[in-house]
Amino acid sequence: MAISCNLGFPRMGLNRELKKALERFWSDGSEENLLETAAGLRRHHWQIQKEAGITHVPSNDFSLYDHVLDTAMMVGAVPAPFRNSDARLRLADYFAMARGRTATADRVACSALEMTKWFDTNYHYLVPELDASSQFHLATRKPVDEFVEAAAAGIHTRPVLVGPVSFLLLSKDKSGANNPLRLLPRLLPVYDELLGQLKAAGADWVQMDEPCLVLDLNAELRSQCELAYATIAKSCPQLKVMVTTYFGHPGDNLSTLLNLPVAAVHVDLVRAPETLDAILGKMPPNLCLSLGLVDGRNVWKADLEPAIQMAEKAADAIGPDRLLIAPSCSLLHVPADINAEDTLDTELKSWLSFARQKLDEVALLTRAINHGRIAIAAELAANQATMTSRSASDRVTNATVRHRVATITPAMLKRAGGFQRRRISQREHLHLPLLPTTTIGSFPQSPEVRKARAEFMSGRSSDEQYNRFIRSQISDVIKLQEEIGLDVLVHGEFERTDMVEFFGSMLAGFAVTKNGWVQSYGSRCVKPPIIFGDVHRPAPMTVALTGYAQSLTHKPLKGMLTGPLTILNWSFVRNDQPRSETCRQIALAIRDEVVDIEVAGIRIIQIDEPTLREGLPLRRQDRAAYLRWAVDCFRLSAGGVKDATQIHTHMCYCEFGDIMDAITELDADVISIETARSAMELLGEFTRRKYPNEIGPGVYDIHSPRIPSVAEMLGLISKVLEVLDPAQVWINPDCGLKTRRWEEVVPALRNMVQAAEIARSQRA
Repeated sequence: MAISCNLGFPRMGLNRELKKALERFWSDGSEENLLETAAGLRRHHWQIQKEAGITHVPSNDFSLYDHVLDTAMMVGAVPAPFRNSDARLRLADYFAMARGRTATADRVACSALEMTKWFDTNYHYLVPELDASSQFHLATRKPVDEFVEAAAAGIHTRPVLVGPVSFLLLSKDKSGANNPLRLLPRLLPVYDELLGQLKAAGADWVQMDEPCLVLDLNAELRSQCELAYATIAKSCPQLKVMVTTYFGHPGDNLSTLLNLPVAAVHVDLVRAPETLDAILGKMPPNLCLSLGLVDGRNVWKADLEPAIQMAEKAADAIGPDRLLIAPSCSLLHVPADINAEDTLDTELKSWLSFARQKLDEVALLTRAINHGRIAIAAELAANQATMTSRSASDRVTNATVRHRVATITPAMLKRAGGFQRRRISQREHLHLPLLPTTTIGSFPQSPEVRKARAEFMSGRSSDEQYNRFIRSQISDVIKLQEEIGLDVLVHGEFERTDMVEFFGSMLAGFAVTKNGWVQSYGSRCVKPPIIFGDVHRPAPMTVALTGYAQSLTHKPLKGMLTGPLTILNWSFVRNDQPRSETCRQIALAIRDEVVDIEVAGIRIIQIDEPTLREGLPLRRQDRAAYLRWAVDCFRLSAGGVKDATQIHTHMCYCEFGDIMDAITELDADVISIETARSAMELLGEFTRRKYPNEIGPGVYDIHSPRIPSVAEMLGLISKVLEVLDPAQVWINPDCGLKTRRWEEVVPALRNMVQAAEIARSQRA
């Protein structure tokens, strides 16, 4: 009999209970409430999965902040500034690694660990820090404790671990060695000890997540992977281990994956359906195969017919007793339950499947294999009707949009003048000082802002009342920025729920949800809009409020837009046409907005593209094609304005090395980047490649509640000016300030402006 499985479940709770408990803990230290809330969510999620018919229910997929950080804590990979003299690991130390820490009477101030994207998703993980002296030990028993906790609730689970190979490959070696798995012999005994404890506690299966096995690995790394699992198999032979890959095809790593001495392997057949044929011809005897047939990263209902065909093909080849049926990856990346949506129209809602519904799809596919198609005949017919309804709906295609995309010309992809000519024109119009200061766009969304928006959305306040409130917030923030001394101002984005959701709510072809929350990092959740049809802009989206803000000040003000690629990557994208086609449609809509902003008198326009690197295919052979259309879409969105209009873009929390040529090709007049957490390390690629345009390296880490001092920011500015021409440099925070509090933001920006003034005076 085939086994129904899940690889991971959303953590936050249907009503973001974990987010609220985390933020309360950070505010008042209510540890008991946080731990009780977390335990309640775990029990509830286990029960949901059991009731849905999932046999292998995961445990240890839950995290208070991040599962990679949990793993670092578990193996004792705690950097020196966060360690205690008594060697005990406390909750405060865990959150200090995630969020940084201000100085206290007995603890030094320290910055948070670096944060970057989990492969090509919008989930951020904390990057473990290792060096040649790193030693490991089993410092926490979280996987064992949560397995026992589930057992006490009557649910036998399959513990989930970040595999040792992926843990090391995703870590940062502070000593700069080019051998990421050199610490594997020290790490493996910790995994051996942990697996022994899990076996003693009653576990029979363990899920080892090794997503790095879909990356380009060399022969040495593959050999180290084989060694790791040979060691694990020898130390705990009674425990069944499943090695889990996802987000792509194992490619050259397939033989390594299939020959590991483990009980099962998992592959993502949504992202890479061609993997099945490659595997079935090479399957060793007795190895079980987990089929990722339900999309764990998108919200569309599974098309059950082709999924059943793949499962039947596998069952015919190796027998149903060696099959496990699962989502493609953890359901961490999708919202919890479509039944919580009461504002979506009936037709669109019928096309969608969130985490709870994806469990049902897994269970249905398992029933089909175990009992034949006749066992799910009614469900299969209903599913086929849904697929037909979606493909035939007249709301999906728009002939005018498609004609406009088809008539894009090369001239539309570039500005009239080159950068040097544009730079002269912009300096004549903007009159900015050396090292101009600005922010990335958003300012804190206070409880008052959230309350006003909630009242407006619920109909308890009118358009006029809400617009008057938003304008008052804009007026206040313009005055504040002038008083602080910033050189280029922003309107604060108080009317925007989220940098993508806001535009999704105003573009045709998009739908927004009421409760479709997905974790981005820590307590930060987003509601990605859903792209269901061809995209166009029915009316201007930002022009009125941007123009109002500019009317309040003589200083230049930036119009703030989200770029087409980021709107694409941070939405749930339609899966019935190439992503490149959808992106071109969005780019034309943003181009229309850019031109209208310029007509309204705004001379600086920022088109944020933080996901250029995030969307990069995991395999090198696929990257050139992606970067070509991604760059073209940005240039299409920015190419309609005059030389005197300055185009900015922003990128954060990614590695820039393998996309530097593409970043240069964007031809933005100014790019701002995240560099504070890495102490300007990420600036290295820009200096090595002699980036020709202007650049704003972040000097203020906004993802930490710490208020950096003038001296700290001046030190970062000095590092920048050692390698860049001062005429090329802007001074700004790492990212938008929406998630911070005013009492943190105002003093930090004052310090930033003061640091810039000192740096200017030193060059006078």
